[in-house]
Amino acid sequence: MNVLLALFNDVLSVFRTIQVKDVIDIIAISFIIFSLFKLVRETRAEQLLKGVLILLVVYILSTIFGLTMMTRLMRLFFEFSVLIIAIIFQPEIRKALEHIGQSSYVRRYFGFIFKVKKSDEDIRAIKRCIIHVADAATLFSSSRTGALIVFERSVKLSDIAASGTVLNSDPSVALLGNIFFNKAPLHDGATIIRNGKIFASGCILPLTDNKNVDINLGTRHRAALGMSEVSDAAVVVVSEETGAISIAVNGKLKREFNRETLIAELENLMVDDTKVYVKNSSKFSLKRKENNDEK
Repeated sequence: MNVLLALFNDVLSVFRTIQVKDVIDIIAISFIIFSLFKLVRETRAEQLLKGVLILLVVYILSTIFGLTMMTRLMRLFFEFSVLIIAIIFQPEIRKALEHIGQSSYVRRYFGFIFKVKKSDEDIRAIKRCIIHVADAATLFSSSRTGALIVFERSVKLSDIAASGTVLNSDPSVALLGNIFFNKAPLHDGATIIRNGKIFASGCILPLTDNKNVDINLGTRHRAALGMSEVSDAAVVVVSEETGAISIAVNGKLKREFNRETLIAELENLMVDDTKVYVKNSSKFSLKRKENNDEK
């Protein structure tokens, strides 16, 4: 009984010393551990993590039973564990950091740090490019020609462009038609649009890891979703089977666009000033209508 009372007093004394910063520290560490387990769940990293835990158990047992060589070997392993984990879990760590960078909270509160204001000339070039892409997508839709066009936004895609052929050309319906012609060398990959120009073609995009994606979607749509998950790019997809035009943004696929709705959606995504202007114009029109009603 005295032992239990002493244990209770020890626990109580510990709780009395806890401050607000300690609670915040515990919550933060718990969230990080939970996020790590969520990140590696149902991936190859989960098996690697099990192996690390087994080695930890071996280290504890070797220490208890006085196995000198085994203890030294395990201690040496864990001394370099940070470097080893960084190498082994490199894909998962990169995916986690990309997810943090593309978080809606980060874009909302810290996006101004990386945002570059577009000049009027840039906006005009982007709008011209959007019209060319919409015209080409409409032709591809009617001819059942598959296409994958990535509009680069704030996240630069130079590493993706390096997997294809850099063109840096002015856009046109004829050029896009030649790129995605089914006998052309570059038709199988994606075309990247940067600052209103065709930056690169024949690029290889990462496929989505989302298990809830419609099983009827092919590799082209999965690549579009994968690209939109690891960047803020807007990806236009034309289905080779159905001719349907879709846009992948932030890991979600919007479908069944025509020329007009495609232009409107891309301008909203690519031209911030146009989007703000449309919103303000709508508010102004509504306010003017209310004033007229009052009169």
